[in-house]
Amino acid sequence: MPQPAEQPNAEPVETVVAHETLNVRRAPKITRFLAIGAGVGILAALLLTVLFPVNEDYDRGQVFGFLLLFLGAIGLGLGALTALILDRRAARRSVTVVADRIDAHSGDNSQ
Repeated sequence: MPQPAEQPNAEPVETVVAHETLNVRRAPKITRFLAIGAGVGILAALLLTVLFPVNEDYDRGQVFGFLLLFLGAIGLGLGALTALILDRRAARRSVTVVADRIDAHSGDNSQ
């Protein structure tokens, strides 16, 4: 038996399925803070390599490599620490809301 064609003007019927309590807050993008911290460390290593006089024992490439290793790691750590501090502050400002999960279906009950 063929099913009747669905009416194009039938409005959907919405039914509340469940109520849920949610905690809403803003959170920082940690990867961006890590990238910025590492970038600042790289820039500091470059500036220190260029600004200080040439060492007799090591060439500029070696000095840059050593400084890059240490200052890059320090910058990465400071970026992570900054992100964690901002995340803690955002957690204090969180808001609790009640959300309804709604099921929407067509008003046709012939299914």
